[in-house]
Amino acid sequence: MSSRIVTVAALQASYGHELRANIALTERLIREAAKQGAQIILPSELLQGIYFCTQQDPKWFEQAFPLTEHPCVIAFQKLAAELKVVIPISFFEKDGPHYFNSVAIADADGSILGVYRKSHIPDGPGYMEKYYFRPGDTGFKAWKTKFATIGVGICWDQWYPECARAMMIEGAELLFYPTAIGSEPYDAALDTHASWQRAMQGHAVSNAVPVIASNRFGLEDNDGVSQQFYGHSFIADQTGELVKEFGKGDTGVLVQQFDLAALEQYRADWGFFRDRRPDLYAKSFR
Repeated sequence: MSSRIVTVAALQASYGHELRANIALTERLIREAAKQGAQIILPSELLQGIYFCTQQDPKWFEQAFPLTEHPCVIAFQKLAAELKVVIPISFFEKDGPHYFNSVAIADADGSILGVYRKSHIPDGPGYMEKYYFRPGDTGFKAWKTKFATIGVGICWDQWYPECARAMMIEGAELLFYPTAIGSEPYDAALDTHASWQRAMQGHAVSNAVPVIASNRFGLEDNDGVSQQFYGHSFIADQTGELVKEFGKGDTGVLVQQFDLAALEQYRADWGFFRDRRPDLYAKSFR
């Protein structure tokens, strides 16, 4: 069996209000990951600024742009072409009168393969996303990049096994989740980072696939509303084992190599996809 080796990276950083500074920081980390051999590099969710969904304020709609005009997409599309790497680019998308929490997939030549729009939109203390974003209308996708076929979900999507399984059925060989998650305003003592990791480790186990998750960290102030993001970005292998992990305050890159051919054989051996019964599931999934 011939090998198909791919090297992936998860980024972790703390972001502020300045778009250009956030782009520059992310570019530095992408370059560092590429220098370590990474071919598919994942920044975190909505890195263009602070996570503004901690409260409802119409001023933030001014920070949304169409795909071809968004500063993050333009900057990282160019960087992907320069470094010959794949970058899933999180951005606040404006499409006519509609707004989405989206990811543009920049292939290693800088071309945009398409856009995934976040399907599951949370709405609760500290995470008031339904005010800003429509539920995604793209469906779950698998993107055939230069190095691997990848699935990308966004933050709240990562808690849903249906999302991970749908991307696998579409042909994904690796799953990526850009994220912005941290403290719960109604309970300052609650730290959900372990549950957050375990949910995705479960996707890795039940789909026999590596999972790469990038989160931000640090205390952010949104006009008097504060939120502490807990980091703990990680890379899990096909068994769910955390092979690389950051703590709650680390800035940097996690890099890991996988053999896609060996993963394909491992996945077939377990028989998860052979033994599925979609004819029975349809009665329950409405």
